[in-house]
Amino acid sequence: MNILVSGSNGQLGNELRVLSESYPQYNFIFTDIEELDITSIEKVDHFFTDKSIDVIINAAAYTAVDKAESEKESAMLVNSTAVKILAEASVKFDAFFIHISTDYVFDGNGQNPYKETDAVNPQSVYGSTKLEGEKEMQRICTKGIMIRTSWLYSTFGNNFVKTILRVGKERGNLNVVNDQSGSPTYAADLAKAVLDIIPQINTIDKVELLHYSDEGNITWFDFAKAIIEISGISCNVNPVTSSEFPTPVKRPAYSVLDKSKIREMFAVEVPFWKDSLKICLAKLLAK
Repeated sequence: MNILVSGSNGQLGNELRVLSESYPQYNFIFTDIEELDITSIEKVDHFFTDKSIDVIINAAAYTAVDKAESEKESAMLVNSTAVKILAEASVKFDAFFIHISTDYVFDGNGQNPYKETDAVNPQSVYGSTKLEGEKEMQRICTKGIMIRTSWLYSTFGNNFVKTILRVGKERGNLNVVNDQSGSPTYAADLAKAVLDIIPQINTIDKVELLHYSDEGNITWFDFAKAIIEISGISCNVNPVTSSEFPTPVKRPAYSVLDKSKIREMFAVEVPFWKDSLKICLAKLLAK
């Protein structure tokens, strides 16, 4: 089975690359903008004509939430247009499409874990462009999988965990917001969930929308405190309100995702957030 991974230089793409060594039954083709421009119909068509692709995993996304407010065209190109192009290629070349979306499609005003059937109401350009991508896939594909995730981190790229590690070592005090709740997701866990679903894709006869994050409901303050404590860094972490940290985009106050559907349909394991954080930190600190 030939599996194309787009956006392979991102957090999820890199974790899929690492994990691919444990799945020798698959032939992985890892691409990023240098190897395949997924925003170009011609280049995608040419790429698929040359290769026999069975599964597409789209891990590419424009994720700079604040910058997206002033770079809407760039965000739309990657988060929606590219999804449309890949969806059309999946239909034309008979490849199964797995696309990654985000908790930002919700407004964050909920109080219970978001189910796949809950109403969407994005509050940012990032969230609205990701939702447009979801709509394009739903419109074009007769079958496939979309997975919304949240608070992604890994040993790769820039993320909250690496920022707290760096800043925690530099300063004796950290102020972190304590009024935004969600579930951190170790990208390696999401990568494993995606690859463990692939043997079961023959059971899918429509576009299935799924939620996946690691288990737990914490605030960014809780997350930062755990990072500092597990790493053994001497630094005080202080809880503050979001109003003390104004950003161009209002972050969701609540973005916990309900994982019952992905568990029931595919028997996917969902690790507890702190267990996965310890694994990631051990790798980061070993470097």
